Amino acid sequence: MCGYGTGFAATPMGNANSLATAPAGISYAALINKFTNHEWDNGSWRKSAGVSVQATAENLAAFRAGTLVSTVDGRLHTVTSVKTVGTSLSVFMQGAPLDGAVIGYPNRLRAVGSAPVDTGVIPVVTAALINKFTNHEWDNGSWRKTAGVSVQATAENLAAFRAGTLVRTADDRLHTVSSVKTVGANLSVFMQGAPLDGTVVGYPNRLRAVGSAPVEPPPADENPGATPEVSPASPAALINKFTNHEWDNGSWRKSAGVSVQATAENLASFQVGASVVLADGQVRTITEVRKVGSNLTVLMDGPVLDGTLVGYPNRLSVLDPAAQQPALPEASRPPQEDARERISLVGVNLSGAGFGSSVLPGKHGTNYIYPSESYYQKYAGQGLNLVRLPFLWERIQPALDSELNAAELARLVQSLDFAHKHGVKVILDLHNYYRYYGKLIGSPEVPIASFADVWRRIAQQVSEHPAVSGYGLMNEPYGTNGLWPEAAMAASQAIRQIDPEHWIYVAGDRYSSAWHWPKYNARLVDDPWMRDPRNNLVYEAHMYLDRDTSGMYYDTTETFAPTLGIDRARPFVDWLKENGLRGYIGEFGVPAYAADAIDAMDNLLGYLRENCIPLTYWAAGPWWGDYVLALDVKSGEDRPQLPVLKKHAAAPSSCTSIGPLQ
Repeated sequence: MCGYGTGFAATPMGNANSLATAPAGISYAALINKFTNHEWDNGSWRKSAGVSVQATAENLAAFRAGTLVSTVDGRLHTVTSVKTVGTSLSVFMQGAPLDGAVIGYPNRLRAVGSAPVDTGVIPVVTAALINKFTNHEWDNGSWRKTAGVSVQATAENLAAFRAGTLVRTADDRLHTVSSVKTVGANLSVFMQGAPLDGTVVGYPNRLRAVGSAPVEPPPADENPGATPEVSPASPAALINKFTNHEWDNGSWRKSAGVSVQATAENLASFQVGASVVLADGQVRTITEVRKVGSNLTVLMDGPVLDGTLVGYPNRLSVLDPAAQQPALPEASRPPQEDARERISLVGVNLSGAGFGSSVLPGKHGTNYIYPSESYYQKYAGQGLNLVRLPFLWERIQPALDSELNAAELARLVQSLDFAHKHGVKVILDLHNYYRYYGKLIGSPEVPIASFADVWRRIAQQVSEHPAVSGYGLMNEPYGTNGLWPEAAMAASQAIRQIDPEHWIYVAGDRYSSAWHWPKYNARLVDDPWMRDPRNNLVYEAHMYLDRDTSGMYYDTTETFAPTLGIDRARPFVDWLKENGLRGYIGEFGVPAYAADAIDAMDNLLGYLRENCIPLTYWAAGPWWGDYVLALDVKSGEDRPQLPVLKKHAAAPSSCTSIGPLQ
C-alpha cells in the first residue's frame, strides 16, 4: 500500500551499520497473518484492537501484556493480553479496532519496549501524509528550493513536527527539522540539507517523526547552510490537580479551560488573545482569565478539553509566534497558498429532528428530538465538521404563510449554536419529500409560493448565524408532477433576496438518486438562473449501494463490488461536469456487517474528493437503536464505517470550493 511500509524498518540491534539510522527501541518485528473472514481483516481482529501473528518462540517472548508495539501506520499501542490459538498468537491491544487494510498482512507488528507507567496516555509516533502539490515551487509536496515538505496542519502534526525534531523520509533517511511554518491549512516542515527528490519522498509517502535530534552537529554534506536559530522555550505552567464534579485533572468540565497557579509569571503570561499549546498538541486562543484565590482559571475557545489527556501532570504553554516561527531566509520561505477557506468534504447527517413524521407536529423528546451538543462535539473531534440537520416543515411552520413556531425555531438556533461552539458547519435540511401534511407542493393546498415563503422566513432568522453552511431546500422530492424545477427556483430566489452568500442545496427528483439523476433532472437547470455559478447553487444527490438503490439493504447476503460506489455516483458527477455545476452527496450509507460495502465506500470517498464533492454520511445522532447504517447505536460500540469517514476527512485536499464546475 502506497505510503506505508517505507519507514521504521526492523533493524537488528547488533548491526553497527544500521544503528545510526534506526529509531531507538525498535528491536523486533513479526509478520501479521493473512486471515480475512467475518472475524478477521488481513489478520486484524474486527471486534477490538488486535492482530494475529505466528506463535513462534520469538513472538511468544516479544509480545506480552504491557509491551509497547508499533503498527505500520506509525501508531503505538499497549498490549493488554495475548492468546495462543493453535499455531497463531492473537495480540490484543488498547483502543478501537484497527484498519486491516492499512496495518494488516503483509505488514508487521513491531515490539518497541515496555509501556510507560507514569501516564495513561499512549504515545503516538506521528506519520503524516505529504500533501499533493506539484507546481513551479513544489514537487509532490516536496519544496524545490531547500529540504522541506508540506503536510496538513493538524493538531497532531503541529505537536510532532518542531524545530529540532528528527524525522524520517520515505527513502529511509533521517533529517533534523530546522523550522516549521503554518500556511493556511498546511504545515511546511523545513529540514537541514539539500532539496529532497519529490518523486521519491513526496506524495503519497509520509513524513515520520522519530524523536529528538542528536545534539552533535549533522554531517557536513547534510548541513550546507546555517540552521535558523531556535528561540528559548515559551512560558509553561503546571496544570493544577483538581478532580471533582466541576474539574477533571485541572480541566474545567463545562467549557474549555484549565486551572494553573496564580503566580506572577502565569498572570503575566496568560493573557486574553494569547495562543496556548496543550499537552496533546492542540493550539487554542485564550478568551478569558479569572483569578480565584491562589489559582488562575484560563478559559479558551473551542470544545471542552479531555482532562485525561491535557490535565495534571501536564503543562499549559504559551505559544510565542516569534519563537515558534523563526524568520527564514528568502530562498526557504514557502509560497503563499490560496487564502480561501478549505471546504469540508466529509460529514454526517445528525438525525432526530426529522423523526416522527406520522405524528405532526408531535412532542419534542417523545416523537422527535434535536441532537444534543455531545453529538456535535463527538463528530467535530473525529474531524467530521460538516453536519446535515434534518427537520420538518410542519413543525417549524405549523400553518402555511405564517410566522415560524418560536419553540421550534429556538431548537434549530440552539443546534446552530452547538455547532458553532465546536467548529461545525450545518446544512439545514427540510426533510419533507416534497410534501406538507401529506399534500404535494404545487397542489392547490400547498402553493409553490408557500414553499418559497417558509425558506424566506428561515433565511431571515438564521442567515447571519456563523454555523450556517447553507439551505437544503427539500429532502428527496418524488412524485412531483414535473413541478420541482419551478418550486426549487422559487425557493432559491426567495432565499437570495435575504441571503446572497450561503450555499443553496438543490435536491433532485426521483428521491435525488445519483444513479438515476440525468434521466429525471434534465429540466432542473432549464432556466439560466439555475445554471449561474454566482448564485452559489449546489445540486444534491443521494445514493446507496443495495440492488434497488433504496438504502434498505433487505438482502443481507448481497455482495458489493469495490467500484460500485463510484459507478453509482458517476452519472451524477458526469452531469455536473457537463453542465459546469457544483454537487454534493447528501445521503450515503452502508451496513456495518458488509466489509465489501465499506471498501466500496472508501473508494467512493476518494473519487468524490478528486472532484471536490462533499458527502454527509447517513446517519448519526440519537434514537437509532441497532440500525445497521448508523454510527450511533444503542450498544455504544464503535462502528466500522467511522474509520473510513475519518480517514477521508483528514486526507489532504486542494479543494477551495465545492466542485466539480468543469
